[in-house]
Amino acid sequence: MATPVGWSPGSPGSVCLAFDQLRDVIESQEELIHQLRNVEEKAAHAKTKLLLAKEEEKLQFALGEVEVLSKQLEKEKLAFERALSSVKNRVLQESSKKDQLITKCNEIESHIIKQEDILNGKENEIKELQQVISQQKQIFRNHMSDFRIQKQQENYMAQVLDQKHKKALGSRRARSHHPSREK
Repeated sequence: MATPVGWSPGSPGSVCLAFDQLRDVIESQEELIHQLRNVEEKAAHAKTKLLLAKEEEKLQFALGEVEVLSKQLEKEKLAFERALSSVKNRVLQESSKKDQLITKCNEIESHIIKQEDILNGKENEIKELQQVISQQKQIFRNHMSDFRIQKQQENYMAQVLDQKHKKALGSRRARSHHPSREK
């Protein structure tokens, strides 16, 4: 590259030009890094938000199932209690049907136990889903905290670069107004 007329490789003008070019390259690279970080943060935020929405949807579905099963279980318990009472009366009155009725009661009890097991399983599933949601919320809070810290760091770096740029411009202006004295 040719040296501009009147400039020598060690002159202050060529150093300023090189500094300006280097600063421009650094600024463009910082802008690219900033844009990439923004894209990555938005993608991570969207992914976390999507996972949270999915987990909340699962939780709502499980809660709906638990409610339906609870109502069904309550109806079955009432039916069982009525049937058991009726069976006990009949057993006393009809000894020949005793074995049949006891078998029926055992089946109903077995069914209720199975329903209670299902209900317990659903309650455990809800607890697990609630833990997942809590973890996802904490991850989201951590991402937001990291994002705020990064923004503060970027703002600080921008201020430092701006101050250096203004200082460099100020010293360049001062040199251009006062010709250098030869020794």
